[in-house]
Amino acid sequence: MLNALGLLKQRRFLPLFTTQFLGAFNDNLFKTSMVLFATYAVFNDPKMEANFNALATGLGILPFFLLSALAGQLADSHDKARIIRIVKTVEIGIMLLGATGLMVARAGHPSLGIGLMLGAVLCLGVHSTFFGPIKYAILPQHLKPCDVLGGTGLVEAGTYLAILLGTVTAGWIPIEGAAAGVLIVALVGWFAGRQVPPAPREGPPLKLDYNPFTASWRLISATLHIPRLFLAIVAISFFWTIGAVLIIVFPPLVKNVLTADERVASFVIAVFSVGVAIGSVVINTMLRGRISAKFSPASVIAMGGFVVLFSFLARTWTPAPAGQFYDWAGFIRQPGAIPVLGTLLAIAITGGMFVVPLYAFLTTTVEKDQTARTVAANNVVNSGAMTIGSILVIGITAMGVSPEDMLFLVAAMCLVSAWLAQKLHRACDDDVGGCLPTLRR
Repeated sequence: MLNALGLLKQRRFLPLFTTQFLGAFNDNLFKTSMVLFATYAVFNDPKMEANFNALATGLGILPFFLLSALAGQLADSHDKARIIRIVKTVEIGIMLLGATGLMVARAGHPSLGIGLMLGAVLCLGVHSTFFGPIKYAILPQHLKPCDVLGGTGLVEAGTYLAILLGTVTAGWIPIEGAAAGVLIVALVGWFAGRQVPPAPREGPPLKLDYNPFTASWRLISATLHIPRLFLAIVAISFFWTIGAVLIIVFPPLVKNVLTADERVASFVIAVFSVGVAIGSVVINTMLRGRISAKFSPASVIAMGGFVVLFSFLARTWTPAPAGQFYDWAGFIRQPGAIPVLGTLLAIAITGGMFVVPLYAFLTTTVEKDQTARTVAANNVVNSGAMTIGSILVIGITAMGVSPEDMLFLVAAMCLVSAWLAQKLHRACDDDVGGCLPTLRR
């Protein structure tokens, strides 16, 4: 198999990788700036902070639930590169709205500013909904079959490295810098998107269904009857529900349990992101290009174990003096800082090792003219599961459950994910030819 990093030298992959990288960076630069501003400068109540984060997460997910079916149909019936150009043009307008919200909030009008920012989050959800199916579905069209897993791993690794950089940057630059930065990156992303090679429709023309509910139902029913796809999609959904809970819990946990400032909060989220990127590369090396769920059950069980360990480490943390927060230097001097960061990194690495092979299943076990709709079906189910996770966090928080106790729920969900991944692995062992058709073409 071609060294996966060698794909970065090729025009059939580099522009897509760059476009996805910049989009993920920009998305997280804006969202993290918004969340940190609300957590540290607007709210002063752990419940309100968790509820706001859950609301923002839910708004970002809602378009996936409503529009993924249409996005998948469009991607399978039109030139994917052309859709990328349209989506990246719209991103400029969305970031203009978000930047305005940041500046209005900074000027002393937090209610109006947060309203504008949440509106931008909703629009970014729509943006990601239409781009999401393409970034995976275009890979089998542009890459050789033996390079699809490597390309998928690079897209995942690049995405999480972009999240890392966007998250860290949000913690270190002022609101004014974030407002200007998201606009600049959107413009660069627009240029990169225009370099993606054409990816025309394959297969017969589709009759589009614009009703989000009937389209979603037909999309899911047409996909989930295939056992291996059903298991892969449900396992991925559990993973992203876990991710949604962790993303919601982390900022309040860092502020109120680890008693650290927003720079530390951004770094903690970034550690999680870079860990998933490392896991993406590690599992590609272990599998040597073969698409298999062989290591997924053990990976997610290990992830659950590290989540439990992180919960215990948080309980033994020595908080900062009342009314103060640790800055980065103060945080890293604490005896428990390295174990906390190391455990977070381990959670993320094992998570990346779990999920990347499952995404490869989605794009290589169906015909090329169905890949975008398959990814879209996955997005619909994922978004529904993540929405449930967000609502669950709001409900559990209202019951007075602390963030460190909520981590036990995450660990339990890891066990369910391991069971699903094991069933997927067994299903493919029983029907190897059915699981790997693309690799044999």
